[in-house]
Amino acid sequence: MGLGNSFLMNLAMLVTVAYLANVLYKYCFLKTPRRINYVLSVLLMIFSGWICMRFGFKLSDNVIFDLRFVPLLIATAVYSQPLTLVVIGFGIGLVRFTFGVTEAALAGFLNLTILGIVCAGINIWMQRSNFRFVIKGAIAILIVNAVNTINIAVFGVIPFRKYMLEIMPVVLPLGIVLSIVFAMMLRDFQLDRRRSIELKHANELLQSQTEELQKAKLALEERAQQLALASQYKSEFLANMSHELRTPLNSIINLAQMISENYPEKDSGSADYGRIIYRSGQELLQIINDILDLSKVEAGRLEIVQEEVNVKELPQLLYLQFEQTARQKGVGFDISTASDLPATIISDPQRIGQILRNLLSNAFKFTDKGNVRMEIYKVQANARGRGEYIAFAVKDTGIGIPPDKHKVIFEPFHQGDGSISRKYGGTGLGLPISRHLACLLGGWIDMESQEGEGSTFILYLPRSPHVQASGLPPTAEDKAMFAGRGISG
Repeated sequence: MGLGNSFLMNLAMLVTVAYLANVLYKYCFLKTPRRINYVLSVLLMIFSGWICMRFGFKLSDNVIFDLRFVPLLIATAVYSQPLTLVVIGFGIGLVRFTFGVTEAALAGFLNLTILGIVCAGINIWMQRSNFRFVIKGAIAILIVNAVNTINIAVFGVIPFRKYMLEIMPVVLPLGIVLSIVFAMMLRDFQLDRRRSIELKHANELLQSQTEELQKAKLALEERAQQLALASQYKSEFLANMSHELRTPLNSIINLAQMISENYPEKDSGSADYGRIIYRSGQELLQIINDILDLSKVEAGRLEIVQEEVNVKELPQLLYLQFEQTARQKGVGFDISTASDLPATIISDPQRIGQILRNLLSNAFKFTDKGNVRMEIYKVQANARGRGEYIAFAVKDTGIGIPPDKHKVIFEPFHQGDGSISRKYGGTGLGLPISRHLACLLGGWIDMESQEGEGSTFILYLPRSPHVQASGLPPTAEDKAMFAGRGISG
């Protein structure tokens, strides 16, 4: 076997040893203590040097040419302790004696020991240098091959002239090239292994996150079921309690009305007490009804009836209901309707009346002087394919609402501030209920208000249910256009 073939055989054996070492580590030594793995890796490097000698080129019975220095080169780039390289060089040199104790074996031992010391120095330089890894590796390969060549020439096992003229020109370039090839192969192998490990860790992390998400999903589903059950119990409780409360409360209201109407004039005090009881009972009944409506809306159990609503009759009914209130407070009250209003719309008359009564009640409650006005008109939105909407604008000249409270007042049990509830009373449920009802009817409520300048609340309702269902929900531009029409009058 020629010198080149022997070196190629060395390279093949080194690749084989590296592959087998990886397999053994993966399936046998992955969970072995780190210190034991460290010792085993040092022994593997020494064994790789021995394999190179075993399949090296025998120039004579005692002289062997091979790539035994290549494992030492690889160790230079792998280990962080320089002393380990001295041990590996000494070990590879020592196993040279397994092929016979000769002058050539002694020279090989000294050569590898010196190379181990040189590689230790290179290792220190590589750790401190800022050069790229590729440049540092190339310099290390050149230095080790050069020192190996000089050692062989100096020890004189082979005649100097013969070595320099016949052997060195072949061995040195071949050693450098094959060292680079093996280093590149091993580097690529290590990178692939690192990517595999990172991918494995990423998969484990992803699997762990998936399991955690699944647990969180199950917990959320269980919590949602508990909340739904709690909401059901709350709705049932409120429904039962409202029934239980309204029955005796209606009796109290009726008796109070009888007291206020039937007592003789000389006993006017009892009549006044009866009227107070009657008024307080009505307020309490309204609070109970509001709480019940809110619970039904939140539970999705509020039924909406679709039927014809006479738009022309609504103003008359509302005026009759609030005329006395306006007269008692000394504020003006009027309702105007546009001439192009349709005669009827398809909606729920009871819920429309409830929303408008809430808006008018608030307007009168917070208006001490000036007037309350309702305007009913038609809004066309054909440009966006939404059909016609009917707007009910309730305007007052009352205390108004600060801009930072515009959203808060539509939340349950909230009012502009605590002093309002103390001064004017109320639970703060009227506007939240009205907003929910407007949504169920396919519309919405807009408002504009400034503190001290009054307020305008506008209820927009589709002329028929299919108007809202056939298209997307109203956009902000739609609402701004409609609101501008209503506020400007």
